[in-house]
Amino acid sequence: MTENNRVRVANDVELKDRLVAINRVTKVTKGGRTFTFSAIVVVGNEDGIIGWGLGKAGEVTAAIAKGVEAAKKNLTKVHVLKGTVPHEQEAKFGGAKVLIMPASHGTGVVAGGAMRAVLESVGITDVLAKSKGSSNPHNLVKATIKALSMMRDPRTVAQNRGVSLEKVFNG
Repeated sequence: MTENNRVRVANDVELKDRLVAINRVTKVTKGGRTFTFSAIVVVGNEDGIIGWGLGKAGEVTAAIAKGVEAAKKNLTKVHVLKGTVPHEQEAKFGGAKVLIMPASHGTGVVAGGAMRAVLESVGITDVLAKSKGSSNPHNLVKATIKALSMMRDPRTVAQNRGVSLEKVFNG
């Protein structure tokens, strides 16, 4: 992920959190079994800002709270154009590969589990997405955010190509 897309936490930004996955971990010792929980959480303002975090604790609610706090420290700005992504983008993280494609208005979010949570949190309403390879929610979230952060700003691309901005944004 590029550093220029990073966003500082502002108190006036209203972030909504979504639980992506929760995992119970068991540690067996001489005294018996110890259960802990890890939660991966995505936060976003549904207007182009997204972040993810991992929280681990002895209780589910504490793990989720830690995940939300970690996600607020890890925010990224994403380019959203008319409720969809500006162009196709592929990204890979670990064994997870994702493909994100723009869709026409009214299509909805066509994506599975972890990708859906990320795309809805960032404010994308119409998109076609496909995950290939691993279905591990941790890697899917990271690959999806990586793909979104690699998106180019449509205004800058239009100016570089010499296309009028009215054509891109109005018609």
